[in-house]
Amino acid sequence: MKKLILYTGLTLALLISFFTVSHIVKAQSCGNEADCKKLISEYEQKLVGIRDQKNTLSSQIEFADTQIYLTTLRIQDTERKISQTADEVESLKGRIVTLNSSLDYLSKLLLEKIVESYKRREPPFLAVFIDPDNASTMINRLKYAKVAEENDRKLAFQVQQAKLNFEQQKDLREDKQIELAKLSDALEGQKIALNGQKAQKQKLLTDTQSDEFTYQRLLAQAQAQLSGFRSFVQTSGASSVIGANSLGNGSDGNYYSQRDERWANRTMGYSSENVLNVGCLITSTAMVAKKYGDGSTPGDLAADANRFYGNTAYVTLPWRSVGGRSYTPVSNIDQELQNGNYVIVGVGGCGSGGSHFVVLTKKDGDSYIMHDPIYGPDKKFSDYYSNICSSATFK
Repeated sequence: MKKLILYTGLTLALLISFFTVSHIVKAQSCGNEADCKKLISEYEQKLVGIRDQKNTLSSQIEFADTQIYLTTLRIQDTERKISQTADEVESLKGRIVTLNSSLDYLSKLLLEKIVESYKRREPPFLAVFIDPDNASTMINRLKYAKVAEENDRKLAFQVQQAKLNFEQQKDLREDKQIELAKLSDALEGQKIALNGQKAQKQKLLTDTQSDEFTYQRLLAQAQAQLSGFRSFVQTSGASSVIGANSLGNGSDGNYYSQRDERWANRTMGYSSENVLNVGCLITSTAMVAKKYGDGSTPGDLAADANRFYGNTAYVTLPWRSVGGRSYTPVSNIDQELQNGNYVIVGVGGCGSGGSHFVVLTKKDGDSYIMHDPIYGPDKKFSDYYSNICSSATFK
C-alpha cells in the first residue's frame, strides 16, 4: 500500500512538473534585443540551478524542457539578428546604387569642367599692360578664372569624397554579408541542437516509461557499470590517447582501439562520457561489426544515441544489432568460436557484467586469443585476465 501511494505521488509530481515547465515555455518569447538578452540570461541561470538538484526523473525532464526553451530563445534571437542584418544589407545596396549614380554624375561634370578650363585658359598677366583698352575685360576674365578654378577644386573634392564614401559603403555591405552568412550557419546549428534536445527528452521518457522507479533503477545500473569502466582504464597503465591505428588492425584486420585519436574523445550518446574512458563495449561491438562487413567504427556507434540508456553512456540490453546480426547471450564460448563467431566477454569486476569488455577471436589451447580495446590485438587472454563475467555474440 505504501509503495502504491509513493508511486502515485511520484507520478503526480512528474505530471505537475511537465505541465508547469511546458506552460512556461509556451508563455514567453523575446521580440527585441533587450528581451532576448534578459530571458536568455534568466534561463541560463535556471539551467545551472536545475543541475544542482537531486538527480530524479522530474528534475531531468525540467532540465530538458528548460534547455529546449533556452535553445528556442537563442533561435529567436538569431532570427531577429538575421532579419535586422538583411535589412541593413538591403539598405546599403540602395545607398550604394545612389552613391554610384552621384559619383558618375560628378565625375562627368568634373571632366566637362576640366575641358572647359582648358579652353578658358587664363590670359597672360602682361596682356593688361599691352592692351590697356581691354584691361577691364582682362581683369574680369582673371577674376572669373579664379572663381572657376576654386569651384573646380571644390568639385574635385566632392568627387573624391563621393568615391571614398562609395568604397566605404561597399566594404560595409561585404562585412554585413559575411555577418549574415555566419548568423545563418549559427541558426542552422541551433536548429539541429534543438531537434537533438527534443529527441533526447523523448528518449528519456521512452526508456523510463515516464516512471521514476525505472529511471532510478537504470541510473544505478549505468553509474555502476560506467564507474567500473573508468576505474579499469585509469588503472590499466594504458589510459592515454594514441595515434590513428597505432596498434594496427590485428591478424584478421578487424581490430579497433578505444584509445585511437579518431574517436577517443568522442562523447557517447547524449552523455558527457567519451570512448576512451568508457567505450570498451562499443569498441568491441565495432570489431564484431567489422568482421561481418559493417564499416561502423567506435565513433559511429558512439554517435548513435539509441544504443544507450537515456542520457547516459550505459549500453542498453539487448545490444542493438550490427552487420545485420542480433545480440545473443552465449553459454558455450568454445562452440561459438568453433562456429566462426567472435564472442564479446566481460572481465574484471562482475557486478555489472564486467568492468571491461574484450573480443575473443579464437581458442588457443586452454586459453583464448583476444582483441583488447585497451591493450591491443591478438593478445593471449590468460596473460591479462583470469575470469569471465558475461559473454555474448551477434548472430
